Amino acid sequence: MQYTIGEISKRLDMQPSTLRYYDKEGLMPNVKRTNGGIRIFDDSDYELLTLIECLKRTGMSLKDIKVFIDWTLEGDSSIDKRLELIRKQRDAVLAQMEKLNETLGILDYKCWYYETAQKAGTCKIHDTLSADDIPQELKKAVSKLKGHQ
Repeated sequence: MQYTIGEISKRLDMQPSTLRYYDKEGLMPNVKRTNGGIRIFDDSDYELLTLIECLKRTGMSLKDIKVFIDWTLEGDSSIDKRLELIRKQRDAVLAQMEKLNETLGILDYKCWYYETAQKAGTCKIHDTLSADDIPQELKKAVSKLKGHQ
């Protein structure tokens, strides 16, 4: 199937200017053009744009995404390099997830803390609670927060 820049930008929820930028920067090496110079996208372009957006969400720079795309154009000779880059980015995502899970734990603890205070009508309730009163799943977060109520 073929798409105009407007159609594919809607499908991807992406600004047409972003698509033009990606094309200009060489991230879209196979985009075809009409005789009048209008970009025409196909399903393989859609798949590539989906991958680009995925890699961007992982924190990969456009420069590294371009390198990855260039390696795909080289064919099988670059499989090892592509695999190494994807593994490195995967490791970075796992590290981000670990930090986000830690952050979520702290937020969960703070919700419990303020819900408990709200029920008691005061934050001073926590002066009378022991460590055993804190739900087990929140204890790890408590150690990160000592003194920051």
